[in-house]
Amino acid sequence: MPPIVGIDLGTTNSLIGIMDAGFPILLPSEDGSRLTPSVVYFPETGPPLAGAAAARMRAIDPHSTVYSAKRFMGRRTGEETAEVSYLLGGERGGPVKILAGGAEHSPEAVAACILRKLKDDAHRALGHSIERAVITVPAYFNDAQRNATKTAGELAGLTVERLVNEPTAAALAYGLDKLGDHSKVAVYDLGGGTFDISILELNGGVFQVLATNGNTKLGGDDVDAQIISWLANKIAAGETLGALQQARLREQAIRAKHTLSEVLSVDLEFPFIEGERSTRVTLSRDEIERLAKPIVEKTRTHCLRALADARLHPEDLNEIILVGGQTRMPLVRRFVAEIFRKEPNISQNPDEAVAIGATIQAGILSGAVQSVVLLDVTPLSLGIETFGGLMNVIVPRNSSIPCKSGEMFTNAVAGQETMRIKVLQGEREMARDNWTLGQFDIDFVPSPKGKARVGVQFEIDVNGLLHVLARDTATGAEKTVQIESAIDVSDEAVEKMLEESLEYAFDDVGERAFTEAKLKASEMLSSVRRALEKVGSRLASEERDNVLRCMAGVETSLETNAAQPVKNACRTLDEASEHLAVLLIEQARSEMFDKRAENSTT
Repeated sequence: MPPIVGIDLGTTNSLIGIMDAGFPILLPSEDGSRLTPSVVYFPETGPPLAGAAAARMRAIDPHSTVYSAKRFMGRRTGEETAEVSYLLGGERGGPVKILAGGAEHSPEAVAACILRKLKDDAHRALGHSIERAVITVPAYFNDAQRNATKTAGELAGLTVERLVNEPTAAALAYGLDKLGDHSKVAVYDLGGGTFDISILELNGGVFQVLATNGNTKLGGDDVDAQIISWLANKIAAGETLGALQQARLREQAIRAKHTLSEVLSVDLEFPFIEGERSTRVTLSRDEIERLAKPIVEKTRTHCLRALADARLHPEDLNEIILVGGQTRMPLVRRFVAEIFRKEPNISQNPDEAVAIGATIQAGILSGAVQSVVLLDVTPLSLGIETFGGLMNVIVPRNSSIPCKSGEMFTNAVAGQETMRIKVLQGEREMARDNWTLGQFDIDFVPSPKGKARVGVQFEIDVNGLLHVLARDTATGAEKTVQIESAIDVSDEAVEKMLEESLEYAFDDVGERAFTEAKLKASEMLSSVRRALEKVGSRLASEERDNVLRCMAGVETSLETNAAQPVKNACRTLDEASEHLAVLLIEQARSEMFDKRAENSTT
């Protein structure tokens, strides 16, 4: 059977590896480098060019050279605002399209070109074909982005055995599975286009993700953009530079960023930047850190939230590891040490850690590695909308995946024939305040109110993809739906969701309590009215008047929009209608005896 390879499909660079005699080995490209630039050049004619050769075309033909395509995978047009040298297209609200080489390409197709290049390099290095792969994704990738990654692998001719969260893979690369039980680790992953922070715990060889947070639109690309803007102001004094000049600035900005991680200043030469004019710019580490600091600072909230979700303090952590090329910057390392109050572990190459972890995970799946198990988590709660507009959580936030969970639901209206399953994700109490991932209808036999039984089951597979099943228990009829496009919203909206869940927690709980009390009150009023129609005449006038007053009290309490007055009014009505309930039961028993007597006579 062909071996399984591990692939780190990165925003800036991508890598591929394989387990060899129990060790993860990263495979080089034809130029001898283990890092393959995640760049694709689309010429007007002929096949696309991927990797280092394509990266060299960025300064020559920037409009046809596509980089950072990972930032657009699973995204909608208008959602992503990254500045790139090529054109973006697509209908508003539809999938992002990339325009290059006189044609339109999906981000998945671009990623497939990179994966195909890695696959060919592995074939050349190993001497046999590659068909199966483990591919890493940012922990905060939503369902649409994970599906897009899987599609890219399939377009490249690969069977994607597993999608693995990048921070989790990095923990394997650092050998953290050798720590003692109950060891807790923070993985700070700042790459080219995404940021993830994950808190993991090791127990009996099982890596469990306690919490994860992040931003899929924050990374080294943003630092590059700040440096490019600074250089443009220095060179062109605010005037707009052409695409070729911008491409040259980008190359120099990236080179300067890398160099300034080792030295304190660097001189950048720009020969013939405008016609015959050449110039030189000196960029210092202090200046680049000033430009990068606001971007790095944005990761603070994610780190603190991950710690809070894991119910840990910085001193509870045994290790902090760094992943992603951007973490080479001294500013980032000082920042991480400040937040977690501990010097980070820098024993591994941050550019290669994720790929090594993916390779180890491939070895786990193939049986070459048997001592470690990975348990990732879902970052947000999943559930459905129930009667009254409430959010009923089925899979709580930070549940380990893969997982399966379900509940039984009933009909809210007599004679109801269809139940709409509206799938939600979020942390708010009311359905309207959460995101709708999808919806579908399940048919069932018409039944009296509360008699139908429909089971709803959520299953999140090892790739983090959600499958929803609904089944009518009476007939066995069922419907299964895979949520193809989960949260097509910006990460700013994700942050807003979490912030609002905390900000409005008290109000949300109050509204939920009132809604539940209101539903119970409405049901009680309906039941008492039916009882009065049947046996109300057998009550004493004073007792009947008291029941009517209590019913009016319940209706008045509903106008307060507060749960406690409604509960108090319902309790009073319940006490006042006790005799009415007894009379109703007696009549029902009498009718039953009369019916039995009638049947026995006939």
